[in-house]
Amino acid sequence: MAQRIGILGGTFDPIHCGHVDVGQAVQDVLGLSRLFVVAANVPPHRPQPFASAYHRFAMAALAVASRPGWRATDLELRLDTPSYTSGTLQRFRERGFAATELYFVIGADAFVDIGSWRDYPAILDLAHFAVVSRPGYPVDELSHRLPRLASRMARPPIDSLTALDPMIVLIDAPTADVSSTVIRRKLAAGESIAGLVPAGVQRHIEQHGLYTPMPPGRRASDAPQAQAAGRFHGQE
Repeated sequence: MAQRIGILGGTFDPIHCGHVDVGQAVQDVLGLSRLFVVAANVPPHRPQPFASAYHRFAMAALAVASRPGWRATDLELRLDTPSYTSGTLQRFRERGFAATELYFVIGADAFVDIGSWRDYPAILDLAHFAVVSRPGYPVDELSHRLPRLASRMARPPIDSLTALDPMIVLIDAPTADVSSTVIRRKLAAGESIAGLVPAGVQRHIEQHGLYTPMPPGRRASDAPQAQAAGRFHGQE
């Protein structure tokens, strides 16, 4: 079987257990050799991130630290130009991954908006898309939500011959019912986020006081920074 590489992208403000569940489901079902977690710049469909690029990358690195084959990368955060998913996939292909089975890993809640992405539908030819169920967005409904893409959808198992042409692989797996928005709201209200994010991410958030109101006189070391407007359609 050809080497299979996954790319999990998102703003990760912060990264949470739902993201991890999506990545783990794809690794388990498709047998990924490696999974790259790519923190993005500011996406076009969301406000500027609350946490800085430094902290978002640090949290992604902490979330993957104990997972074999997972690696956080700041590929998009190091670029001065806007970051689009199509550009990310092109950069991976240019780095030699075109010879592998390349899978862009995404939750079904984000994939339903694929028609609004830059370079659609050509983006679907740059890699396979591994789409995982999210609460309220079962993959069973995607062929009805996106009828024009139904012919490209497939279910595991996927062999190397089947994967010669880019496809949309549907993976039905349980994933945590959580979002970055909910986590930020809980922190702002002084509520616990235990179990919603990996333990290392929770410690980082608490140690740096992320997403909590700044006490009077304290320097806002993690106030949203002026960053180049990015364009990365990932999952929150």
